[in-house]
Amino acid sequence: MFRRGSAGPRGSTAQDDQGEQSPGAAQTTKTAEPGRARSAAEAAKGRPTPKRSEAEKGRRQGITGTPGRPGPGRGGSARGGSGREGKEDRIRRNEAMRRGEDWALPARDRGPVKALARDYVDSRRRPSEFYMYVMVALIIVLFVRAASIQRYAEPVALLLIVFVIVDAFFLRNGLRKLIAQRLPGESTRGVTIYAVFRALQIRRFRVPPPRVGPSSKV
Repeated sequence: MFRRGSAGPRGSTAQDDQGEQSPGAAQTTKTAEPGRARSAAEAAKGRPTPKRSEAEKGRRQGITGTPGRPGPGRGGSARGGSGREGKEDRIRRNEAMRRGEDWALPARDRGPVKALARDYVDSRRRPSEFYMYVMVALIIVLFVRAASIQRYAEPVALLLIVFVIVDAFFLRNGLRKLIAQRLPGESTRGVTIYAVFRALQIRRFRVPPPRVGPSSKV
Protein backbone atom coordinates (compact mmCIF):
# COMPACT_ATOMS: atom_id res chain seq x y z
CA MET A 1 0.00 0.00 0.00
CA PHE A 2 2.76 2.35 0.94
CA ARG A 3 4.52 1.55 -2.30
CA ARG A 4 1.41 2.35 -4.32
CA GLY A 5 0.90 5.53 -2.34
CA SER A 6 4.48 6.56 -2.94
CA ALA A 7 4.09 5.78 -6.62
CA GLY A 8 1.14 8.08 -6.77
CA PRO A 9 3.03 11.10 -5.58
CA ARG A 10 5.85 10.19 -7.89
CA GLY A 11 3.39 10.13 -10.76
CA SER A 12 1.98 13.43 -9.69
CA THR A 13 5.51 14.75 -9.39
CA ALA A 14 6.19 13.71 -12.97
CA GLN A 15 3.01 15.44 -14.03
CA ASP A 16 4.05 18.50 -12.03
CA ASP A 17 7.44 18.36 -13.73
CA GLN A 18 5.68 18.29 -17.07
CA GLY A 19 3.48 21.16 -15.90
CA GLU A 20 6.55 23.11 -14.90
CA GLN A 21 8.08 22.43 -18.27
CA SER A 22 4.90 23.44 -20.12
CA PRO A 23 5.29 27.19 -19.38
CA GLY A 24 8.71 26.98 -21.00
CA ALA A 25 7.17 25.40 -24.03
CA ALA A 26 4.50 28.08 -24.04
CA GLN A 27 7.21 30.73 -23.82
CA THR A 28 9.01 29.10 -26.71
CA THR A 29 5.80 29.20 -28.67
CA LYS A 30 5.24 32.85 -27.73
CA THR A 31 8.75 33.84 -28.65
CA ALA A 32 8.47 32.03 -31.90
CA GLU A 33 5.22 33.80 -32.86
CA PRO A 34 6.69 37.33 -33.11
CA GLY A 35 9.40 35.91 -35.32
CA ARG A 36 6.75 34.51 -37.61
CA ALA A 37 4.86 37.87 -37.51
CA ARG A 38 7.96 39.82 -38.58
CA SER A 39 8.58 37.32 -41.34
CA ALA A 40 5.01 37.86 -42.53
CA ALA A 41 5.50 41.67 -42.49
CA GLU A 42 8.73 41.35 -44.39
CA ALA A 43 7.02 39.06 -46.86
CA ALA A 44 4.25 41.65 -47.28
CA LYS A 45 6.79 44.41 -48.01
CA GLY A 46 8.79 42.15 -50.25
CA ARG A 47 12.08 43.16 -48.63
CA PRO A 48 13.62 43.11 -45.16
CA THR A 49 13.47 46.20 -42.99
CA PRO A 50 16.74 48.15 -43.53
CA LYS A 51 18.97 49.03 -40.65
CA ARG A 52 19.29 52.59 -39.43
CA SER A 53 22.85 52.92 -40.73
CA GLU A 54 21.77 51.70 -44.17
CA ALA A 55 18.84 54.13 -44.25
CA GLU A 56 21.09 57.08 -43.34
CA LYS A 57 23.58 55.98 -45.98
CA GLY A 58 20.81 56.00 -48.54
CA ARG A 59 19.81 59.54 -47.58
CA ARG A 60 23.40 60.72 -47.86
CA GLN A 61 23.64 59.19 -51.30
CA GLY A 62 20.53 61.06 -52.32
CA ILE A 63 22.22 64.38 -51.48
CA THR A 64 25.60 63.64 -52.92
CA GLY A 65 24.16 61.85 -55.91
CA THR A 66 22.65 64.99 -57.45
CA PRO A 67 23.89 65.61 -60.95
CA GLY A 68 26.74 68.07 -61.17
CA ARG A 69 26.97 71.09 -63.37
CA PRO A 70 27.51 70.32 -67.00
CA GLY A 71 31.05 70.62 -68.13
CA PRO A 72 32.32 72.63 -71.06
CA GLY A 73 31.75 69.70 -73.40
CA ARG A 74 28.08 69.23 -72.42
CA GLY A 75 26.57 72.57 -71.47
CA GLY A 76 29.33 75.14 -71.43
CA SER A 77 28.65 76.29 -74.95
CA ALA A 78 24.95 76.72 -74.19
CA ARG A 79 25.70 78.82 -71.13
CA GLY A 80 28.18 80.87 -73.08
CA GLY A 81 25.61 81.45 -75.79
CA SER A 82 22.97 82.55 -73.28
CA GLY A 83 25.52 84.85 -71.63
CA ARG A 84 26.33 86.54 -74.93
CA GLU A 85 22.65 86.87 -75.73
CA GLY A 86 22.00 88.43 -72.30
CA LYS A 87 24.84 90.91 -72.79
CA GLU A 88 23.60 91.87 -76.22
CA ASP A 89 20.08 92.30 -74.83
CA ARG A 90 21.36 94.61 -72.07
CA ILE A 91 23.30 96.70 -74.57
CA ARG A 92 20.27 96.96 -76.83
CA ARG A 93 18.08 97.91 -73.86
CA ASN A 94 20.52 100.61 -72.68
CA GLU A 95 20.66 102.11 -76.15
CA ALA A 96 16.87 102.13 -76.34
CA MET A 97 16.70 103.76 -72.91
CA ARG A 98 19.09 106.50 -74.04
CA ARG A 99 16.82 107.17 -76.99
CA GLY A 100 13.89 107.37 -74.57
CA GLU A 101 11.96 104.41 -75.95
CA ASP A 102 9.14 103.62 -73.56
CA TRP A 103 9.51 99.80 -73.53
CA ALA A 104 13.10 100.00 -72.25
CA LEU A 105 12.37 102.36 -69.34
CA PRO A 106 11.54 101.39 -65.75
CA ALA A 107 7.89 101.56 -64.75
CA ARG A 108 8.31 104.86 -62.89
CA ASP A 109 9.68 106.56 -66.05
CA ARG A 110 7.11 105.32 -68.54
CA GLY A 111 4.39 107.35 -70.13
CA PRO A 112 4.17 110.49 -72.27
CA VAL A 113 3.71 112.74 -69.22
CA LYS A 114 6.97 111.59 -67.62
CA ALA A 115 8.80 111.93 -70.94
CA LEU A 116 7.57 115.51 -71.34
CA ALA A 117 8.56 116.29 -67.75
CA ARG A 118 12.10 114.99 -68.35
CA ASP A 119 12.49 117.04 -71.50
CA TYR A 120 11.14 120.14 -69.76
CA VAL A 121 13.63 119.80 -66.89
CA ASP A 122 16.58 118.97 -69.16
CA SER A 123 15.90 121.82 -71.58
CA ARG A 124 17.19 124.56 -69.23
CA ARG A 125 19.65 125.21 -66.45
CA ARG A 126 17.97 125.56 -63.09
CA PRO A 127 19.36 126.67 -59.69
CA SER A 128 18.37 123.30 -58.19
CA GLU A 129 20.75 121.55 -60.60
CA PHE A 130 23.68 122.83 -58.49
CA TYR A 131 22.11 121.60 -55.26
CA MET A 132 24.31 118.50 -55.07
CA TYR A 133 27.51 120.46 -55.64
CA VAL A 134 26.67 122.83 -52.79
CA MET A 135 25.67 119.96 -50.52
CA VAL A 136 29.01 118.21 -51.07
CA ALA A 137 30.80 121.47 -50.26
CA LEU A 138 28.76 121.87 -47.06
CA ILE A 139 29.58 118.33 -45.95
CA ILE A 140 33.27 119.04 -46.41
CA VAL A 141 32.93 122.27 -44.42
CA LEU A 142 31.36 120.36 -41.51
CA PHE A 143 34.62 118.42 -41.09
CA VAL A 144 36.66 121.62 -40.92
CA ARG A 145 37.17 122.67 -37.30
CA ALA A 146 37.52 126.37 -38.06
CA ALA A 147 34.67 128.15 -36.26
CA SER A 148 34.74 131.09 -38.68
CA ILE A 149 33.97 128.76 -41.60
CA GLN A 150 31.34 126.65 -39.86
CA ARG A 151 29.55 129.85 -38.83
CA TYR A 152 28.37 130.35 -42.43
CA ALA A 153 27.52 126.74 -43.16
CA GLU A 154 24.06 126.78 -41.57
CA PRO A 155 22.84 130.00 -43.27
CA VAL A 156 24.05 128.72 -46.65
CA ALA A 157 22.18 125.43 -46.14
CA LEU A 158 18.96 127.27 -45.24
CA LEU A 159 19.35 129.56 -48.24
CA LEU A 160 19.84 126.55 -50.48
CA ILE A 161 16.63 124.96 -49.20
CA VAL A 162 14.72 128.18 -49.92
CA PHE A 163 16.09 128.25 -53.49
CA VAL A 164 15.00 124.65 -54.04
CA ILE A 165 11.47 125.33 -52.77
CA VAL A 166 11.06 128.42 -54.95
CA ASP A 167 12.45 126.65 -58.01
CA ALA A 168 10.10 123.70 -57.39
CA PHE A 169 7.14 126.10 -57.29
CA PHE A 170 8.01 127.63 -60.68
CA LEU A 171 8.79 124.21 -62.11
CA ARG A 172 5.39 122.89 -61.05
CA ASN A 173 3.47 125.79 -62.62
CA GLY A 174 5.39 125.72 -65.91
CA LEU A 175 5.16 121.94 -66.24
CA ARG A 176 1.42 121.84 -65.59
CA LYS A 177 0.78 124.48 -68.24
CA LEU A 178 2.90 122.56 -70.75
CA ILE A 179 1.11 119.27 -70.01
CA ALA A 180 -2.28 120.96 -70.38
CA GLN A 181 -1.22 122.24 -73.81
CA ARG A 182 0.56 119.16 -75.14
CA LEU A 183 -1.25 116.33 -73.38
CA PRO A 184 -4.73 117.52 -72.41
CA GLY A 185 -6.68 115.11 -70.26
CA GLU A 186 -3.58 113.24 -69.03
CA SER A 187 -3.17 112.74 -65.28
CA THR A 188 -0.47 114.86 -63.62
CA ARG A 189 -0.41 112.87 -60.39
CA GLY A 190 3.14 112.59 -59.02
CA VAL A 191 4.70 114.43 -61.95
CA THR A 192 5.78 117.43 -59.85
CA ILE A 193 7.81 115.31 -57.40
CA TYR A 194 9.23 113.38 -60.35
CA ALA A 195 10.38 116.58 -62.07
CA VAL A 196 11.79 118.11 -58.87
CA PHE A 197 13.90 115.06 -58.05
CA ARG A 198 15.22 115.01 -61.61
CA ALA A 199 16.11 118.68 -61.41
CA LEU A 200 18.10 118.05 -58.20
CA GLN A 201 20.28 115.43 -59.91
CA ILE A 202 23.52 116.27 -61.66
CA ARG A 203 22.87 116.29 -65.39
CA ARG A 204 25.43 113.65 -66.32
CA PHE A 205 24.02 111.21 -63.72
CA ARG A 206 20.37 111.52 -64.68
CA VAL A 207 18.60 108.30 -65.62
CA PRO A 208 17.24 108.07 -68.27
CA PRO A 209 19.88 110.32 -69.88
CA PRO A 210 18.72 113.70 -71.21
CA ARG A 211 17.50 113.70 -74.80
CA VAL A 212 17.68 117.51 -75.14
CA GLY A 213 20.38 119.95 -74.18
CA PRO A 214 20.15 123.22 -72.24
CA SER A 215 18.42 126.13 -73.96
CA SER A 216 16.53 123.70 -76.23
CA LYS A 217 12.89 124.19 -77.16
CA VAL A 218 10.43 121.61 -75.90
